[in-house]
Amino acid sequence: MTEPRAAAGAAGRAARRAALELVIAVTEGRQTLETAEDAPALVALPAAERARARRLAAAALRMAGRADRLLGPLLRRRPAPAVHAALRLSLAEIFAEGGAVHAVVDAAVALAGECEGRAAAGFANAVLRRAVAAGADGGWARLAPGRMPSWLRREVVAAWGGEVAAAIEAAHERGAPLDLTLRAGEDPAEWAGKLGAGVLPTGTLRLAAGAQVTALSGYAEGAWWVQDAAAALPVRVLAPRPAERVADLCAAPGGKTLQLAAAGARVTAVDQSAERMARLAENLSRCRLAAECVVADALAWTPAEPFAAVLLDAPCTATGTIRRHPELPFVRDGGEIARLVALQAALIDRAAGLLSAGGRLVYAVCSLLPAEGEEQLAAALTRNRGLVADPGALRLPGVEDGWVTAGGGLRLRPDFWPGQGGMDGFFVACLRRAG
Repeated sequence: MTEPRAAAGAAGRAARRAALELVIAVTEGRQTLETAEDAPALVALPAAERARARRLAAAALRMAGRADRLLGPLLRRRPAPAVHAALRLSLAEIFAEGGAVHAVVDAAVALAGECEGRAAAGFANAVLRRAVAAGADGGWARLAPGRMPSWLRREVVAAWGGEVAAAIEAAHERGAPLDLTLRAGEDPAEWAGKLGAGVLPTGTLRLAAGAQVTALSGYAEGAWWVQDAAAALPVRVLAPRPAERVADLCAAPGGKTLQLAAAGARVTAVDQSAERMARLAENLSRCRLAAECVVADALAWTPAEPFAAVLLDAPCTATGTIRRHPELPFVRDGGEIARLVALQAALIDRAAGLLSAGGRLVYAVCSLLPAEGEEQLAAALTRNRGLVADPGALRLPGVEDGWVTAGGGLRLRPDFWPGQGGMDGFFVACLRRAG
């Protein structure tokens, strides 16, 4: 083997080892990928291999259900966690990432041996070769995508039926493209040409996943920022006006703050995480935008005067973001729903109290659960007699009629725009205080 090929092989092994550690940290340690990425094995890798490890781990988690369907008939019992992770990782790399079969199988055998000994290596070798044969010639493609956790699937089926649940699961497995929100005044057609992007019906730019964000034209000068198409809609619903005083509660990491500031509003961004607010301030600086940044608990924060508009992107289960955060089904069990629903209700009531007469409040959550969306809106209107829903504010360019609910909210789902790459799941509502 020549020296460059040997170096490349060593780097590949290191990336796969780091990917294996990420998968185990998620499936066994219930860590998020963001938290697990602090592992020494990953941090020590060069940037390109670190990105490869992240991509492989995300693919393995996204495809875990499909891999387990393929492995099921070949396993008498569940293998050791490291071996199971190596099998999932290898099948995702071969069938979803186009990895060379022999190289991937050899790497998996070596990893299984390192983690669990010679017997595990032999086991991995035998199972993988049979699994690859079973998945060939369309066998992998014919398998159904992995299901959402039962606690989430039950709620989705109750709300929209089994066919929609299956379509959402397919969207989760496909993953998410890279969406960009342009700074106000930038020409979408011009930037689409520069970046090789498409323009979505709502105005968001969309690129294929995998682009190195910091290397793209326009990043350094802050012409755009990364933001899913669905996540860009709450600010468009709020429709901030130049010089209008707007509060952005639970603001970090700040995509919506950037939108508000770019529209010319006088923005006060509030979040209780100093670390996340520091990132928000960096993004404001890069995009040459300004906002007042306040580190505080939104429930306890008292401004000097009321606001014309408040944006509340409330803490939630984040079940609408599984396609870009494939670890969530492994680290969440639904036990936090009641606490989050209570917190959201308290935040809505607090936000309503910050409004001046005639002011408007936009409530948003990146959740698929009606308890955090449709039901939360109905309960808020019952508690706050001075608020009324404004469904007219939801009818924006690109928003389809079927997305607006009977209760006056905007329900977005991952299975929408299937031919264009989908979107995150969101619920958005606009409420107005009586003048």
